[in-house]
Amino acid sequence: MAVDYAADNAESPYNAYYERPATISMLGDVTGRRVLEVGCGSGILTAWLVEQGASVTAFDVSEQMVALARNSVGGRARLLVADLGQPLVFAADRSFDLVVASLVLHYVEDWQRVFRELHRVLVPAGVVVFSTHHPTMDWEHSPDDYFATKQVTERWHKGSREFAVTFYRRPLTAMTRAISSSGFVIEQLVEPEPIPELRERNPAAYERIRTTPRYLFFRLRADN
Repeated sequence: MAVDYAADNAESPYNAYYERPATISMLGDVTGRRVLEVGCGSGILTAWLVEQGASVTAFDVSEQMVALARNSVGGRARLLVADLGQPLVFAADRSFDLVVASLVLHYVEDWQRVFRELHRVLVPAGVVVFSTHHPTMDWEHSPDDYFATKQVTERWHKGSREFAVTFYRRPLTAMTRAISSSGFVIEQLVEPEPIPELRERNPAAYERIRTTPRYLFFRLRADN
């Protein structure tokens, strides 16, 4: 799936004109900052971070995605194969200023374990910026109980093929509970609109995203 997903991610209305610009807008100035990118995929955001002057360590659970990222970024970032659901043994305590996780956390069941590990690797008052599925987007998978955290498998069409993709839907309450119990405070909680360029390129997609939020964006600060 890696090659087809990467091609779609580069140009998709949801990624190129909505999720990625919103994530970047919440990062602030990354020049000279030590950044951990969680779930780097094919390296589109990784390349942007490097070009802005950040010192980047990036990882993904997919060897194929990391290979694509290496092709894109070369030796300008440290790229690793690692599982977010496991301890980040490659990262020392307080070794990063900023963590960014673009559309990856909904693939992990236990958010509390993840956020405790991110808190460990961040400097005091370090920042996490992440995007995830909006609870209202996934509500249809659990209409009988919005407050349930539930594993979901969908069929996604990428390129000319169809793939089974598994993730977890959860309510906003579960998200904020995991964040606060792991030593973070929420600085921003954002439901952005797509950037105006999408209106010219794909008016139907622009209206769909503008009126039906797909993702939720957080900026957290470690409360040391």
